[in-house]
Amino acid sequence: MSAAPAPSASTDLVIDVDGLTKSFDGKKVVDNVDMQVARGEIYGFLGPNGSGKTTTIRLLCGLLTPDSGHGTCLGYDILTESQRIKLEVGYMTQKFSLYEDLSIRENLDFIARIYGLKNRRDAVDETIEKLNLKGRAKQLAGTLSGGWKQRLALASCIMHNPKLLLLDEPTAGVDPKARREFWDEIHELADGGLTVLVSTHYMDEAERCNKICYLAYGRLLARGTAEEVVAQSGLTTWTVTGPSPRRILALGHDLATSNGVDMVAPFGASLHVSGADRPALERAIAPYRNEPDLVWRQDEPTLEDVFILMMKKTPDNFQ
Repeated sequence: MSAAPAPSASTDLVIDVDGLTKSFDGKKVVDNVDMQVARGEIYGFLGPNGSGKTTTIRLLCGLLTPDSGHGTCLGYDILTESQRIKLEVGYMTQKFSLYEDLSIRENLDFIARIYGLKNRRDAVDETIEKLNLKGRAKQLAGTLSGGWKQRLALASCIMHNPKLLLLDEPTAGVDPKARREFWDEIHELADGGLTVLVSTHYMDEAERCNKICYLAYGRLLARGTAEEVVAQSGLTTWTVTGPSPRRILALGHDLATSNGVDMVAPFGASLHVSGADRPALERAIAPYRNEPDLVWRQDEPTLEDVFILMMKKTPDNFQ
């Protein structure tokens, strides 16, 4: 496989797209999305299932053609140079898609053949070493745990030294330790200059991204650093602690329909109460503030608070 010529224009933006729109069966899955991603950034996609995250990723890397919109990825035009983009992208899908009856080494050798890598054996050895797979190189992929399958999938995506790595919910179904180790690897890769786009449902993973965007039913509702997205929401959050989960649950039912309360969420013996209209929220909770068995504390809203609120306020375009 021959290497693609380098883009003519030098830029620090690996992705620069405007107005991306894509419909299926008359429904807009991606609706007028603009996005700029700088070289070396870890950029997180968040949003509910069916929000257009996967479709957007596929539009960006040339796997799908937008109905309208334009822009560049890695300096190449997404409409006319999609084949060049594909050569410089690593794409890790949600579902493990390597051969389960081949070993780690055999799977990586197969991937190296697909990319036509020179010094194939050296490339496989280097990748195994880089992803700490040496002790399991002869193990069949089908016998690996979720975390090790994830590590193998990542290895197969970076063998050809891509400039952009696309990760579609890569840590779904793996344990917290494996997730943390995976993210350590991602930060190492980004530190070496690789740009990473990752879709995730985990708020702790979103906070590890340099920047994030929130997609809901095809629309881009917020973007920036995690701190910027929280600040832009204008959300006020109170945490109230009570003597028992039952007392907190009853309070949550009382507040859920109150004017000014946009969201209530129980956490054991405490409750998050949030609203975008601060004065209205204060009036709603005022009758409960002096109850002796309740302790109130104003907290910073979390990303989860912000995104649940956004999802509640955005109509599902498939209903």
